[in-house]
Amino acid sequence: MNLYLRKISEREDLTEKEAYQALLMILEDQVSDTEISAFLMGLKAKGETTTEIVGIVKALLEKAMSFSFRIPHAMDNCGTGGDQSQSFNVSTTTAFVLSGAGIKVAKHGNRAISSRSGSADVLEYLGIHLTCSGEQVEELLERVGISFLFAPHVHPGLGKVMKVRKELNIPTIFNLIGPLTNPVRLESQLLGIYQRKMVVPFARILNQLGRKRAVVLNGYGNLDEASLAGENYLALLENGQVKELNVHPTEFGLKTIPNSEICGGNVQENAEILVSVLKGETGVYRDTVLFNAGIGLFASGKVNDIQDGIELAKESIDSGAALEKFMQLREYSRRLQKGVS
Repeated sequence: MNLYLRKISEREDLTEKEAYQALLMILEDQVSDTEISAFLMGLKAKGETTTEIVGIVKALLEKAMSFSFRIPHAMDNCGTGGDQSQSFNVSTTTAFVLSGAGIKVAKHGNRAISSRSGSADVLEYLGIHLTCSGEQVEELLERVGISFLFAPHVHPGLGKVMKVRKELNIPTIFNLIGPLTNPVRLESQLLGIYQRKMVVPFARILNQLGRKRAVVLNGYGNLDEASLAGENYLALLENGQVKELNVHPTEFGLKTIPNSEICGGNVQENAEILVSVLKGETGVYRDTVLFNAGIGLFASGKVNDIQDGIELAKESIDSGAALEKFMQLREYSRRLQKGVS
């Protein structure tokens, strides 16, 4: 590890193999917390390359929980976090809307690192079981159409990294790569990222990881969600090709609203927002979810354009289908916790 740290400190990029080997050493508990911190901060100061990201992701996936199945058309809509927006749990709420619209959603996520409430925090508060086995994930995807994959559970070697990240309390490469490390073999993905310069590179990385179709987006104000505040920058991956798009909410009949209006709160407050949206309450939270769900449905290939996706997202909520997915997941989670299949 010292060799890699020296190289990074001299602002030299690691090769894919070096990044892969460095992360394996971390996952196999061969390095100290100080070395992990130096590795994360060194990469951040130097600037992470796509080659380094691919090497690290491959090491994480190699050591992740193993899934022997492939759920047809499964997708994830996890964002990177790290945008410091303090928004409500947009992607988590959106996941239920996508599921209500007929998408198999393998939602990857974690507890809060740089925000007040992460996806795992809000789902746990709402009674969702976080530590499902591979077989239980498969069962949930088949029976309910949505499952949550808790990052520390499916990546058991990341305990020390999580400790260091929590202590640093700043975005690191792990805020970037989290959405790339879902161990389920996804066919499509909606990935929000807070660094605009990484939108196209991440779309290309998703192609390397086997996604058939995906959208990577950077929201107005560098949110890792689609924003109602202005123009959003997207990269569409389709048939191995990447196409750049700029979309504004007014193109789809949505009002322009400042990002400050989608601020959330603590876990309880964010949970209440999530449920209120699924119950059909109108307002900025709903419109933000509709926008993101519309893009997600477009990313999945279920619809041909974002406008059709937004209309389908409205139907998912207004028909009660999205809320039903939430209730089903909570019920199955309770049964799993009690050991009842």
